[in-house]
Amino acid sequence: MAASESSRYLARSLPRAFVPSVRPQGFCVRRNASDQASSRSPAVDLGELESTGALLPGASESEAVKSFDPAALAKGRKKQLPRSRYQFRSPKYDRGPLHPHRPPPPSDPSSRLYVPGPFSLPRVDQTYQSSVASDILTLCYVHNPPGFKPPQKSARLRTWDDSSPYHKNRPLRGPRGGDVLRLLRKPITFNNIPKIERITIHSYVKQAAQENSGWLHVAGMAVQAISNSRVETFKSKTSVATWGIVPGRDTVSVKAELRGENMLHFFGKMVDIVMPRIKDWDGVKGSSGDSSGNITFGLEPENVALFPEIEVNYDMYPPKMIPGCHITIHTTAKTDKDARLLLSAMGIPFYGKMVN
Repeated sequence: MAASESSRYLARSLPRAFVPSVRPQGFCVRRNASDQASSRSPAVDLGELESTGALLPGASESEAVKSFDPAALAKGRKKQLPRSRYQFRSPKYDRGPLHPHRPPPPSDPSSRLYVPGPFSLPRVDQTYQSSVASDILTLCYVHNPPGFKPPQKSARLRTWDDSSPYHKNRPLRGPRGGDVLRLLRKPITFNNIPKIERITIHSYVKQAAQENSGWLHVAGMAVQAISNSRVETFKSKTSVATWGIVPGRDTVSVKAELRGENMLHFFGKMVDIVMPRIKDWDGVKGSSGDSSGNITFGLEPENVALFPEIEVNYDMYPPKMIPGCHITIHTTAKTDKDARLLLSAMGIPFYGKMVN
């Protein structure tokens, strides 16, 4: 009895952690924790673990920064680390705007299509960014004070007068004077200054159908040399009886689409080297435009031969086979007036009556 009373007194006075268990220490089937690694678990590379934690006293922060060498750590690693389940991997295919996982835009470094650069701007782009863009904004900016309400404009499309039963459920009519609706022009602000979007070079070679395909090969080589882009070939869609061209039978034209640096370099060569050397040339007609901000003009074969890529290898091209071409400059402007203002500032001359 005395022993039981003393143990009960000790249980009340001592903390619970120091009280010896009365329960017999037999074999327990259920294991809550283990201090030994399971034999079935993969071996852990202890070299990849941190030797010191954030709560433990260790080396100073400056010493830890100096000692950290990820390149040496990666070289000394015997096997590759497993890929993290939380690491972002860009989807390979874009499955539509409603899919929960879509690839990032090509400008994102995590995109599969990401290309670093540009590391230096071409001269044409530098000129546009430094002076042309600010000058166009100064010339075209229209300030509307707070509270300004623009006057209401009439509807672009006209309704029918219902004078005939056939007018019912008809689509609305276009404006008077033509069926083509021009693009709506928004006021030019800092975020919609007109700029060159792309350049299309197109060459129609009728001799490819009249004589042989050598004319087309030389035209493709010349256009590819001056544009630094691969060309596409096209068959004729219309028949020309005088030239013996049947639609869909003969490949008679080549085309190159220029964007980015290729476009800027081609534009710079054309404005700085080719156009000043064309003899008795007034410039681009003021009526050359599609009323949507795209300007088209042509170059004769002797003008195409002035490009430096052809001039330095002039013996490689038969002189009579050097083609002429049509050049279309696509801009983000909505009217031909704004497109001409942009191209004039970039160095292309215009003459004659300006048609908007």
